[in-house]
Amino acid sequence: MIGLLLYLLILLVSLIILYSLMTALFFRREIQSAFRKDPAAKCYLEVLTLYPGLHSIVMHRLAHFIYSLNIPFIPRFISEMMRFFTGIEIHPGAKIGKGLFIDHGNGVVIGETAVIGDDCLLYQGVTLGGTGKEKGKRHPTVGNNVVIGGGAKILGNITLGDNSYVGANAVVISDVPANSTIVGVPGRITRQDGKKIDFDLDHIHIVDPIIQNMEEFEKRIEALEKKIEQLKKKENL
Repeated sequence: MIGLLLYLLILLVSLIILYSLMTALFFRREIQSAFRKDPAAKCYLEVLTLYPGLHSIVMHRLAHFIYSLNIPFIPRFISEMMRFFTGIEIHPGAKIGKGLFIDHGNGVVIGETAVIGDDCLLYQGVTLGGTGKEKGKRHPTVGNNVVIGGGAKILGNITLGDNSYVGANAVVISDVPANSTIVGVPGRITRQDGKKIDFDLDHIHIVDPIIQNMEEFEKRIEALEKKIEQLKKKENL
């Protein structure tokens, strides 16, 4: 009995080592992405073994390959097992580019027909979901170098252009052009000088166009009030 348990333990350790070596070999870009985008990433072994976002992507590659062969059950089983262990649900049909980093990851949902480009960053609670029961393409297409803040919902067959930046808890239901920032519910777009947005991890302190307009109105009202006061003083003289 002790011999059997020892054998199983050795087998388990061997599988973990083999899995880690394969991940380090074939997912170097994802590991490098974790170091670039997560200030807390300091140890290579820690990222390789303990980051749920990395493991969910590794297993999604396997599930997606099996899914592409039209083999039933197994891809969804892998997907559901990874959701159980990591809190990240990626449908095996989703197409994911290289260098994706899912930070924290708990509550992330990526639908069947979603497409994600290269070098994107998703925070916890992000949903790439559909809006109805229609068949075919019904989930978002996300471009390259896109940042989606915590709790954001991207819904329907829409496109987020390259270098887009979605604020925390935004709800996006329409296409977003490249190099844009979108915030609020429903999502509102604001461009940043028409230039590429720098890769900044601060997905909270971004410009809200509605607040900008309100601030401009307040300034105009203050200027008008000052003019009225000046006119009153002149009349009194």
